[in-house]
Amino acid sequence: MSGVLGTYAYTNYYNVQGNYRQGAITCAMPAGSLFGALASSFIADRYSRRTAIQVAALIWIVGSIIQTASNGIGMLVVGRLVSGLGVGIESAVVPIYQAEIAPPEIRGRVVSLQQWAITWGILLQYFIQYGASFTDGGANNPNQGTAAFRIPWGVQIVPATILFAGMFFFPRSPRWLASKDRWEESIEVLAALHGGGDMNHPKVLAQYQEIEEALTGERVEGKPDWTLLTEPRMFRRVILGMSIQMWSQLCGMNVMMYYIVYVMEAANIGDPLLTSAIQYILNVVLTLPAILFLDKWGRRPSLLVGSFMMMVFLFIVGALQAIYGQPFHAESGPLSAISWILRDNRPVQLAVVVFTYLFVSTFSITWGPTSWTYPAEIFPSQIRAKAVSLATASNWAWNCALAFAVPPLLWNINWRLYMLFASFNGVAFIHMFLTAPETKGKTLEEMDDVFDSGRPAWRSVPKGSRLAVLQKEIEEGNLKVAVRFGEPCIELKSAATATNIETVQRAV
Repeated sequence: MSGVLGTYAYTNYYNVQGNYRQGAITCAMPAGSLFGALASSFIADRYSRRTAIQVAALIWIVGSIIQTASNGIGMLVVGRLVSGLGVGIESAVVPIYQAEIAPPEIRGRVVSLQQWAITWGILLQYFIQYGASFTDGGANNPNQGTAAFRIPWGVQIVPATILFAGMFFFPRSPRWLASKDRWEESIEVLAALHGGGDMNHPKVLAQYQEIEEALTGERVEGKPDWTLLTEPRMFRRVILGMSIQMWSQLCGMNVMMYYIVYVMEAANIGDPLLTSAIQYILNVVLTLPAILFLDKWGRRPSLLVGSFMMMVFLFIVGALQAIYGQPFHAESGPLSAISWILRDNRPVQLAVVVFTYLFVSTFSITWGPTSWTYPAEIFPSQIRAKAVSLATASNWAWNCALAFAVPPLLWNINWRLYMLFASFNGVAFIHMFLTAPETKGKTLEEMDDVFDSGRPAWRSVPKGSRLAVLQKEIEEGNLKVAVRFGEPCIELKSAATATNIETVQRAV
């Protein structure tokens, strides 16, 4: 959306005059995403994570077709609502799927790939929009044709089609298969993912045992899934997951994604579409360090350092705008969306752009990937899809609210908006310091130990993983694992397995 905001083709065709109208158009997609996220757990739990991703891709294709063919604001809003349903399902289910297939030592890296893919999608779509803006005389031509926005909206169909077809070549989640008592398929997937196809591999057997023990414990409790969400020990985690997604929106990155063109227009430096493009490039490039190092430096430092630095950069941008800016008014055209601008002060204009880029870079390295990784890994299997759907719904609820509110806020309180988001980051820093323990290196089945130990969040979590202990016992021949694949019982064990300790796992 951001790439077409600065074109006459878009503002004239849809008669986008007034900040509330643009806010309504923009927030239609996150509104649809809110409902998609809430519905995601029913599809993911019943039909599998993989199927949910494919259903969402089909929904996105339908929404993109409606947007591309839209002949007015009403049809455009409907198209964005439908596309939003697909986005909501994808954004809730993809992190779960990634977390459930990844080994614990690189889980952060694997789930962070989703954020990196998102940044690539944003970048490519923005440059498609930027290229399309040159059609029919360019973005500043009052008579520019509709190709400037129909081309980028139509191109959205292509990646969704690839995703739908490509998912047929990916396995179903081994943890979902186990939850449906499809144990043979579960261990086959575990072997393919973590044992080179060898079902006797110690790591495969150790993961199988952890999954089986966790599921058995959950079934013994016998409580309905939604009831478990409200239990005090689990409710704290639900609130934490929802809060992380909330703060990822209230940190201010929402402004930089949807309305970066307005920010650059207010800075009054160069081509706003081109200067905005730089921040999308930074978003892609600087997500890479998180992918490479999130499992080394951890989730907690990313959340704390990210909140603090984003707070500092936003306070600086707000202060520069307040001190050196002045009121501005344009009757029509793309510049009519802003009411405050920097004039004739090149150093300050450059400083605003630089600190905006630093803010985006900080988010990309810290909160961007961590806000998706953390909620996807902290819940037990029985309620994971439902709890993550609530966390993701929180993201889209705030995303929707901000998408609608930012244009009028930017107009009415201008530079004070930066101060508001900076303050949110300060509160997020305190909240995360008090409530978010470190989870790196732990298996999904060990999260109960991390959160229910009574240890304050700021205290270090003991290093090591139970999975490594189980794997070592299997390698040394101290543990034998047998799995019932129907009849007869097929025993899986490492070559070195002895019979001193025998643990028999069977499909219920």
